[in-house]
Amino acid sequence: MTASSKHRVVVGLSGGVDSAVTAHLLKQQGHEVVGIFMKNWEDDDDSEYCSSNIDFVDAAAVADVIGIEIEHVNFAADYKDRVFAEFLREYQAGRTPNPDVLCNAEIKFKAFLDHAMRLGAGKVATGHYARVRQNPQTGLFELLKGLDPAKDQSYFLHRLNQAQLSKTLFPVGELHKTEVRRIAEEIRLPNAKKKDSTGICFIGERPFREFLNRYISREPGPILDDRGRTLGQHMGLSFYTLGQRQGLGIGGVKEKGAQRGAGDHAPWFVARKELETNTLRVVQGHDHPWLLSHTLVAGDASWVAGMPPAVTALAAKTRYRQQDAACTFGAHGAKAFALRFSEAQWAVTPGQSAVLYDGEVCLGGGVIASADA
Repeated sequence: MTASSKHRVVVGLSGGVDSAVTAHLLKQQGHEVVGIFMKNWEDDDDSEYCSSNIDFVDAAAVADVIGIEIEHVNFAADYKDRVFAEFLREYQAGRTPNPDVLCNAEIKFKAFLDHAMRLGAGKVATGHYARVRQNPQTGLFELLKGLDPAKDQSYFLHRLNQAQLSKTLFPVGELHKTEVRRIAEEIRLPNAKKKDSTGICFIGERPFREFLNRYISREPGPILDDRGRTLGQHMGLSFYTLGQRQGLGIGGVKEKGAQRGAGDHAPWFVARKELETNTLRVVQGHDHPWLLSHTLVAGDASWVAGMPPAVTALAAKTRYRQQDAACTFGAHGAKAFALRFSEAQWAVTPGQSAVLYDGEVCLGGGVIASADA
């Protein structure tokens, strides 16, 4: 590495193993590395579910072992305004948002990036499993999938733009998780065996419905099946998401006098939320037609290259944990698009992100507005 390619790199240290190894790798490469711990949530931070105090202790211990400085920065006000307020608005409108996508776009690569630049950073880095490459033909920066297919996080980063990607490094995106753990143990990081965090940062491991209950009032209404039969009462449409199976509070339904059949005990799934009548529609069976969609429309689009893709034959994910699905893409201006899938997609959910891929390149995406069979 030449002197001109060495940077002052500000690393987001979360207390987890991925960001810890990120900082170590950058220091090994000869960069001047500074750690920043982002505090994004303050409400009930001392509860059993919110672990930011423990995470900061872990991040500080990591910084000590690696031999870098760490700064504790409070982004809680930004987070509440830019992420949490939007999260609540979407839930109240009956949609299911993805706050991790919003957090990356608004906090980690805006508020954090701005703060790092004020500290004189040439680059920022996080422990995300993704990669950045500059296309030699176009000069544009591309967001690529992480090399570990089981850990790839490009889906959550699809709203990053050229200015953000030009300043960003993702060192562990070049590695598999097993290798990251091995490095952490080899250099004796104190958090080498720390389990991966799950769940949304401000909710942690707490029961989701219990958390939402504090902020959104309950408006009970009927639960109907696809034939219009009343099966029970829901507690408020905001508390359910399409494809949900657990926590519906209903059992099987049998026609009076009908023979007991295999379908009597088939599981129920949330299939539709009818806001006008405050009705929750459920169906029996994972592959019910109401749960399958061949097309979707998305809005609030964001493109990594700054413009929609020119090609129409692409692949997409409509939720994080799924395989890429072949689709035909059609742009509706710069901010909206439609997708048609060759195979029906399950429980396509308004409010979630539809993210487009061309092979390993993440092109961007948008927020699902509607889906049809």
